[in-house]
Amino acid sequence: MSANASFLIHHPRLILYFNKPSTSILHLRQNLSLRHLPQSLNPSIYSSFSVALFRSCRFSRPSFSLNPRKLSSSSSSSSSYSTTASAEPPSLSSNDNGGGGRSGALSSPPVIEVPQKIDVNPPKGTRDFPPEDMRLRSWLFQNFREVSRLFGFEEVDFPVLESEALFVRKAGEEIRDQLYNFKDRGNRRVALRPELTPSLARLVIQKGKSVSLPLKWFAIGQCWRYERMTRGRRREHYQWNMDIIGVPEVTAEAELISSIVTFFKRLGITASDVGFKVSSRKVLQEVLRCYSIPENMFGKVCIIIDKIEKIPIEEIKGELVSVGISEAAIEELLQVLSVKSLDKLEEILGDAGDAVKDLKQLFSLAEKFGYSDWIQFDASVVRGLAYYTGIVFEGFDREGKLRAICGGGRYDQLLSTFGGDDIPACGFGFGDAVIVEK
Repeated sequence: MSANASFLIHHPRLILYFNKPSTSILHLRQNLSLRHLPQSLNPSIYSSFSVALFRSCRFSRPSFSLNPRKLSSSSSSSSSYSTTASAEPPSLSSNDNGGGGRSGALSSPPVIEVPQKIDVNPPKGTRDFPPEDMRLRSWLFQNFREVSRLFGFEEVDFPVLESEALFVRKAGEEIRDQLYNFKDRGNRRVALRPELTPSLARLVIQKGKSVSLPLKWFAIGQCWRYERMTRGRRREHYQWNMDIIGVPEVTAEAELISSIVTFFKRLGITASDVGFKVSSRKVLQEVLRCYSIPENMFGKVCIIIDKIEKIPIEEIKGELVSVGISEAAIEELLQVLSVKSLDKLEEILGDAGDAVKDLKQLFSLAEKFGYSDWIQFDASVVRGLAYYTGIVFEGFDREGKLRAICGGGRYDQLLSTFGGDDIPACGFGFGDAVIVEK
C-alpha cells in the first residue's frame, strides 16, 4: 500500500489544513476503506511521509468540510469507515448528506471573559471579624454574659428579621427612614431589627401568664440601622440589652446602672473615664403641662430635645415652634433643660411631683450601691425614643470624644402599644462599636 494512503487513514483530519489538496489524495480519501488495509503497516513509512508533507505544504483555514459516516457492518461482519470531502463551503445551519453526522465547519474559538474584580471591603457601615477582631468580640461578649448572670439575668434571643410595624409602632414614624426594610415574598412588610427592646416586648406578650414576674432577661444581638455614620456609630452593630419586667420601683433602674458600672470595672474603666447622665421624662411632662401642651405632642418634643447637643440651639427653637410649642413654653423648657443640679430642679418644680421624687430616690440608691461618683443629674437627657416614660440615663465619655456609650430608662407603657397589658419595665442597650474605639 502507498505511503499516501496509509497517512490519510491514520491522520484523516490533517487534510483539513491543506491549502490546495491534491486530487489523488482526495480520491484516496473518498474511496479508501479500512478493508483495504494490510494486516500490518510499517510505521516508518507514514511517519516519514508525515514529516515531508508538513514541510512542503502551506496551512490555512480549510475551504471544505469533512463528515464522518456511521460505521456499518458488511455481510462478512467486517466494518468499514468512509469519509467524504467536499469543496463546497459548509453550511452552519443544516447537516449535509452525510447521514446525520456533525457539521464539519470549524467554529470560532470561544470568547473568554475576564472576570471583573469585586470590592473586597464589606458594605459601608458593616465589619468583618478576622481572628484578632473575633478574639476581642468574644472576650467582650463573655464579659457581657458574666455580668448579666452575676446579677441574676437569663439569656434570650429573637429573630434578626421582624415585622416592620413592631418598630414603627414603638419608636414612631421617624424610625422608618432608618430601617433596612422591604416586602418579603408573602407581600409582608419586614425589617432587620434596629434594636432589641421591641422584640423583647413581643416575646413577653407572647408568653403571657406562662411566666412569673419579675423577669430579668438579657440578650446580645446583631442590629441594623441606616443612619449617618460617625465615630462609634455603625449601620450594623451588636448590642447588649438587660431588661427588668414587672418592677415599678426605682430599684430596677438602680440595679441596671450598677450592672453597667460592674462591667466597666471588670474592663479597668473607672469613674474618671466614664460617667452617667441621669434625668426623667417626667420633668418635661410637668413643664409642658404647665403650658397646656397636648400630651400627644410629648413624643415629638422629646425627639427634638434629644438633638440639643447635636445641632445649634436656634435650630432646636425653630423645630419646637414648627410642632406648635409657644415661644414662652420654649423659653421655660430650655431653662429647665439647662439645669445640672437636682437641688436647682427642685427649686423650679417643687418636690411634690414624681420627677424629683424618683430622681432623689435613685441618687440615694446609688450611694448605697457604691457608684454615686459615676452619676450626675442632667435635665437635657431625654433619650430620643418615644416609649420612655420615667427615669432615663446615658453613659458618656468624660473626655467628650465619643458619642453615648450606652443608654436606657423606664418604659412602663410599651407593652400596651403592641396590644398587651401595661407592665412596669425598664432596661438599657449597650452597643459594641463605641466600647472598642481606641
